[in-house]
Amino acid sequence: MRTTINLDPDVAAAADQLRREKHIGLSEAVNELARVGLTARPDRPIFRQQTHDLGLTVDVSNVAETLDYLDTAEDAGDR
Repeated sequence: MRTTINLDPDVAAAADQLRREKHIGLSEAVNELARVGLTARPDRPIFRQQTHDLGLTVDVSNVAETLDYLDTAEDAGDR
């Protein structure tokens, strides 16, 4: 398949380096780098956010209002 893509400078440099090392064309180098990226597995476990019920419901659609509410709740707890 023929297509046009824009490579970021670091990706272009990696492809060019691989191309020179292996004496292959740019398309082959980009394909090889893409395949390596597709098969790479992270060394760390997938992050899962844990949630806990704090006993209050906050509507976060209005950020300023939410921050005021949380500041008020925090000030009330400090007394």
